[in-house]
Amino acid sequence: MAEYLCTLDWQRGDADFVGKRYSRAHTLAFDGGVVLPASSSPHVVPLPWSDAGAVDPEELFVASLSSCHMLWFLSIAAARGFCVDSYRDNASGAMAKNAAGRLAMTRVTLRPDARFSGTHLPTRADIEAMHHEAHEECFIANSVTTEVVTEPVFANQAPTELELRP
Repeated sequence: MAEYLCTLDWQRGDADFVGKRYSRAHTLAFDGGVVLPASSSPHVVPLPWSDAGAVDPEELFVASLSSCHMLWFLSIAAARGFCVDSYRDNASGAMAKNAAGRLAMTRVTLRPDARFSGTHLPTRADIEAMHHEAHEECFIANSVTTEVVTEPVFANQAPTELELRP
């Protein structure tokens, strides 16, 4: 199987570590060359010890689920002959206490909005089926216990039989 790499780099500098007055800002470097500024969430560690301009682990978790879902959806749509022109997901994650009483990302909601073109447009049922299959196939969703909900936006799909009736 494949191996995925990330190098995390954090330096204390001259901050008061034992007094918990140190920056949580760090970088995440990936094998493709991308370096991402990261930090704890300001919701977890207050400013100035977190960096609101950097991505936090909770955001990365939501982004990972969103990205994996999209990649599967695009693959499935292409296999079914639907031409996707754009895809946007306004995903969100909710932190709450889990069944064990510990804080956890307990729910991630994906709100994908796929736009199609061509003469072969998917119906609402096609879109729902493709999102269901994408969720079932997503490696990340299969790796977590968080509830992952998909609420697709239905913009330009083929009309249903009921919508075609006069």
